[in-house]
Amino acid sequence: MANGMIDGLRRVLDLRQQQHHLVAGNLANGETPGFRARSIDFSTALNDAMAGNGGAPGAPIDAPILEADPTPWSTDGNAVLIERETANLQANSVMYRAVSAGLSRHLALLRFAAGDGR
Repeated sequence: MANGMIDGLRRVLDLRQQQHHLVAGNLANGETPGFRARSIDFSTALNDAMAGNGGAPGAPIDAPILEADPTPWSTDGNAVLIERETANLQANSVMYRAVSAGLSRHLALLRFAAGDGR
């Protein structure tokens, strides 16, 4: 059970890290004509990862990537909205920290149990 939970939390952290890289790339390409903002289809990727469809433990997760369409008022076809990407970056950071804290607490509980409560 502990290994399954730890691997599941690791997979969530991996997905959050991949999402962070995509958002950073979107922000870096905010002025690139024709660039389409990308993000992870997080609910599908998370369901696959938790169901064990992410491959062997420790293997990278092949997360489905979504591409945004440019807004109708975009003159250069760029689909990056800086406000949306900044909000996505903040939300992803909060979720990463929350999962990381949960993993730390779980590992501390395992250490406590392994040390017979000492």
